[in-house]
Amino acid sequence: MAPPLLSFTLSLPPFLRPTRTSNPTPIRSSSMDPHSHSPPKRVVVCGGGVIGVCTAYFLAKNGAVVTLVEKSSVACAASGKAGGFLALDWCDGGPLESLARASFNLHRTLAAELDGPESYGYRPLNTLSLTVTESQTSKAHSGKSDLPGWVDGPGRSPRTIGTTATTAQVHPRLFCRTLISKAVEVYGVKVVIGKVEEVGVVEGRVDSVVLEGGRVIKSDAVVLALGPWCGKFEILSSLFRVYGLKAHSIVLRPKEPEAITPHALFLSYYSAQGGKPLDPEVYPRPTGEVYICGMSSEAEVPDNPEEIVGNPESIETLKRVASNVSSHLREGEAEVKAEQACFLPCTDDGPPVIGELPGIKGCYVATGHNCWGILNGPATGAAMAELVLDGQASIVDLSRFSPARFVGPRKKGLGH
Repeated sequence: MAPPLLSFTLSLPPFLRPTRTSNPTPIRSSSMDPHSHSPPKRVVVCGGGVIGVCTAYFLAKNGAVVTLVEKSSVACAASGKAGGFLALDWCDGGPLESLARASFNLHRTLAAELDGPESYGYRPLNTLSLTVTESQTSKAHSGKSDLPGWVDGPGRSPRTIGTTATTAQVHPRLFCRTLISKAVEVYGVKVVIGKVEEVGVVEGRVDSVVLEGGRVIKSDAVVLALGPWCGKFEILSSLFRVYGLKAHSIVLRPKEPEAITPHALFLSYYSAQGGKPLDPEVYPRPTGEVYICGMSSEAEVPDNPEEIVGNPESIETLKRVASNVSSHLREGEAEVKAEQACFLPCTDDGPPVIGELPGIKGCYVATGHNCWGILNGPATGAAMAELVLDGQASIVDLSRFSPARFVGPRKKGLGH
């Protein structure tokens, strides 16, 4: 029996209302002497995705005066169209292990602080892998299967790869907007809709951010969290490459959403046409919707995130996947709520880039999180806040993510 469905509303977020005339007293960072009369650090965060929002939140919570600049709207791109899947230990043994573990636990803390189950669909869930072979003659599994009842297509070889102790989910757009609303209302973050043209640097130190149209925002530090759009920013592209992996997704609402239990599915999907198996993913949400994603390939990132559209063939493939996974997700049994695509920011050597740019004091970057952006947003934001305000991060060691890795001999072979 599935849990009761939750109801979420996307009302006008506070950062689109008139600017507040006064800010609450900020929480001071460990680096800020309460007896000091020096003004708080002014930081401009560029990018309104999960990395930028988390960074702005933790910076402001720890005493900085923060302006977040976003070209379109908060969570309008990958951070609003992602699956929102969280895993404690799936990155173990690789460079992301400490970041992912810290962030998974921070997601739990934030969910408790911000009423995550109600405000943005945070919940632990079980995760299964299974094989689905597309065929005209495939029969639904019998009731003796180890699969949940709603997964009644030709699925086989189910295996548990995550439990409620190790995997969870959020609704990514609601998570980002809940966090930025809190940052605006409680910690005084200002959100500016505009395009960043350049970072002002005076004598090797950040001085300001210049927006399209000429507006100048004076700052002591800037954080460039522009996702795949970092690749269009010369101050970054001259040092390393960030490219976009175009991923597709659909959102369905079945007629009987209460029948869909909280089980995330990772598929090895064999098409009737043959070829290599696809690896789509299926995420039921407590809103009663089911999110299905896959069909990724490198593509040119458009200037405007609002211009991103999915490839019709990829969308149709995902619909076919849905119908073969469950009769509840077939055409006529489920309403199509969204057909979409987004760009995941990727680096040539794999790990994200998180740290201060060599040679420019006060200029920081946080990008390249690939498919783990929603998972690793909180720890990236918290670590970035510590780095900007304290000079080093304590929540996680950022040295392996530093942009300095692209300077000198280590840069060789990275596709420049």
